[in-house]
Amino acid sequence: MTLTHADWQHRAAALTLDGHAYIAGQRCAPRENGWLDSINPMNGSVLAHIAACDSRDVDTAVAAARQAFEQGDWAQAGPGERRRVLLAVAREIRDHAAELALLDSLEVGKCINEALDDAEEAAVLFDWFGEVQDKCFDEVAPSPANTQASVVHEALGVVAAVVPWNYPLHNAAVKVAPALAAGNSVVLKPAEESALSALRLAELCTRAGLPHGVLNIVPGHGHVAGEALGRHPDVDALGFTGSSEIGKRFLVYSGESNMKPIWLECGGKSPLLIFDDCPDIEAAADAAIAGIFTNAGQVCSAHSRLLLQSGIADAFLDALRRRVAEIRPGDPLDPATTLGPIVSRAQFDKVCSYLAIGREEAALVCGGEPIRGLGSELFVAPTIFADVERHHRIFQEEVFGPVLSVSRFESDEQAITLANASRYGLAASLWTANLSRAHRMSDALQAGTVSVNTVDAVSPQTPFGGMKESGIGRDYALHGMRKYMAPKTRWICY
Repeated sequence: MTLTHADWQHRAAALTLDGHAYIAGQRCAPRENGWLDSINPMNGSVLAHIAACDSRDVDTAVAAARQAFEQGDWAQAGPGERRRVLLAVAREIRDHAAELALLDSLEVGKCINEALDDAEEAAVLFDWFGEVQDKCFDEVAPSPANTQASVVHEALGVVAAVVPWNYPLHNAAVKVAPALAAGNSVVLKPAEESALSALRLAELCTRAGLPHGVLNIVPGHGHVAGEALGRHPDVDALGFTGSSEIGKRFLVYSGESNMKPIWLECGGKSPLLIFDDCPDIEAAADAAIAGIFTNAGQVCSAHSRLLLQSGIADAFLDALRRRVAEIRPGDPLDPATTLGPIVSRAQFDKVCSYLAIGREEAALVCGGEPIRGLGSELFVAPTIFADVERHHRIFQEEVFGPVLSVSRFESDEQAITLANASRYGLAASLWTANLSRAHRMSDALQAGTVSVNTVDAVSPQTPFGGMKESGIGRDYALHGMRKYMAPKTRWICY
């Protein structure tokens, strides 16, 4: 059934929003630290009051997770049982996809169609990690006579996860699904701006049969609840998605506490290289638009640096201008909307500061200012700057908004130099008809994922993560599950 703008508005008005934390299988109020306001960026209204958990609430959640792990109902469950529950979680997500999409759309201004896609991607992750439960094998190593050496993979225990606001439900699933699949208990801290879908996800997991205490949600400020998880001596590992600056803090928290492994998926400034022999300019232009303006550019792997070979540059910029003119900003609950507001006033102000920087450094092609008259003051026009040099701030720094910088290159060598001239290394994409060049570039580009003749390819089957200041470790695939497990070598002599 296709829902209209009015349908989504009606459903939004009928929602019951609960911002209480979720610990040991039940909702609970924070002990003393009070509540946060969840703000709708479209109209500035308060959607709900969210528990502002402090270190004592974190202690309670970690204790519940530890108790559940040691009790063993989940950690020691057979692969068939864990498979059954994880697949049931996926079904629950699909059954409640419209509700979950609404929660994300209302809290962060995400276009409703994109939020529905996020819900399906979350379900796919639980499907995938559920299906691998009875298909993973341990190892038998070569060993001397009368000896058997084997390697088994065991759950770590209590895994903490701290996720950002740009893909609230999806980012929660990226951390929770593999950590649960590995047999761990989890304590998740969603972003201050976007806790509702994670809290609802925990309830759906319980409905699907996940034992109480195996998944706990502690909303709150990052410098309070997030730091408490990072420093907690009874947390065995922590997965984080967010800025590189905050990721570095978690490394400090670990070093100053119990040396827990920290897995980081951090910032990005991904390059998109378009060569003169691009096999399809129109398709590449569509991909470039999606690569930077999806979710109003609030994407860690957003391809915010467009590198054009000189022979194709003018034609490609013309194609971009036509497409930017077709982007439709508006109410995220309107299915026709393709650009929603920026998530918050603080993020809006940051993006606008980069618009001013860009106007000083480079040539403005389009946009470059806020959009007024749409019911929210937090809209930023899709913006393209041309003639951007590698030393410019808009070339080097992560804007996290709908802002594209365009630079030109002549040779393959110059393209590689420009693409790698960044402290980040999360993703990179290129378009070429030359298979040899595709292989050479894939080898030379310093990025965790390189996509050829597409942009920002990702799937549950392939690992995702970055190099340099884009992070440590990988999400998705078996890599995303094994990092929440400890390999144990067993020697048995007989």
